[in-house]
Amino acid sequence: MAERNILAYFNTVEQAEVIANHIKRMGIKDVQIDRIHKFPEGAADHLMNPVTGQIGSLSDLTLGDISGDVGPLTAADTSASGMSDGGGTAVSGRDILLAAIVDESQFEQLRQEIGEQGGLI
Repeated sequence: MAERNILAYFNTVEQAEVIANHIKRMGIKDVQIDRIHKFPEGAADHLMNPVTGQIGSLSDLTLGDISGDVGPLTAADTSASGMSDGGGTAVSGRDILLAAIVDESQFEQLRQEIGEQGGLI
């Protein structure tokens, strides 16, 4: 029994859940739905307080506490620098990812159903 990986992108969680539920009814248990974020932690989970003086970088102050090696990249982002409007917001469009491991014999049928739900493989 050969297996295939499916990585399908959707506009809404509801679209992905329709396919995920269908896959689960087929007896496949390896299914996951996630949202794709612009930054590793997804959002400004913890904002820094400028009154304390403990500001690690410009991105810490404007985007939140983003740790790791992405600090220079986030500081250059238009959300932090204010030098441009950036031409839009964060991730948009197909930002919902459905990942599944299916039997190869089921792949083509699922690929067609994903397309009918507005998904993209």
